[in-house]
Amino acid sequence: MSFTVVIPARYGSSRLPGKPLADIAGKPMVQWVYERACASGADEVVIATDDERIEAAAQRFDARVCMTAADHPSGTDRIEEVARSLQLTDAAIVVNVQGDEPLLPPAVVDQVADNLAGTTIARIATLCEPLRSATDLFNPNVVKVVTDVNQLALYFSRAPIPWARDAFAVGQPGAGTEVTAQRHLGIYAYRVDFLHDFVKWPPAPLEVLESLEQLRALAHGVRIHVASACETVPPGVDTETDLAHVRSLLTAQP
Repeated sequence: MSFTVVIPARYGSSRLPGKPLADIAGKPMVQWVYERACASGADEVVIATDDERIEAAAQRFDARVCMTAADHPSGTDRIEEVARSLQLTDAAIVVNVQGDEPLLPPAVVDQVADNLAGTTIARIATLCEPLRSATDLFNPNVVKVVTDVNQLALYFSRAPIPWARDAFAVGQPGAGTEVTAQRHLGIYAYRVDFLHDFVKWPPAPLEVLESLEQLRALAHGVRIHVASACETVPPGVDTETDLAHVRSLLTAQP
């Protein structure tokens, strides 16, 4: 199946400035992400950035780079500009791989593209995995998702959802509940025609409130298919602590 991977990479992260260029075992983080994406079945992998420092670093490892405007409100808006620049057809599938996921298994990139290709209901496909740690449940950097019986998203939040009323009341979050909280994995597949629609919509109030761009799609009635990831996906890099953990893992590789 044919698809393109786009990796949005911003230098000006509010929580960890310059993180795409953070050194991990002798490589910038964005290079680790790029190599993971290239190990998938993608026809092409493109790094999308508005920063010349990231462009120069990507060129040093022979990646294709698309320079974009600096004022995009979200990574999805940036990806739409790339789709136009590459002149992709409306039916083409684009996978958004976050630039802070240096441990992302290539298999899940293929999975999310396949899932979108196999649905006629959803205009976006994404992934999740069980979230069983109370610490992660209350961590706003860990996004949670709830779905309906057809694996379509009902809502995404940085807050702990669903709220197990009785279990929380006795100080045992999740204990004895039949519904397991799901961690949303920040990988998406879209068709290009959706991207063209998305950028015409202003940021939605809930999107701004939670700082989650997928809420703009839900606000406009777009269905999002959410499947369980075929492999465990390690957390991405949001903080210095995350970066130190990833460095220890990748430095230890033979």
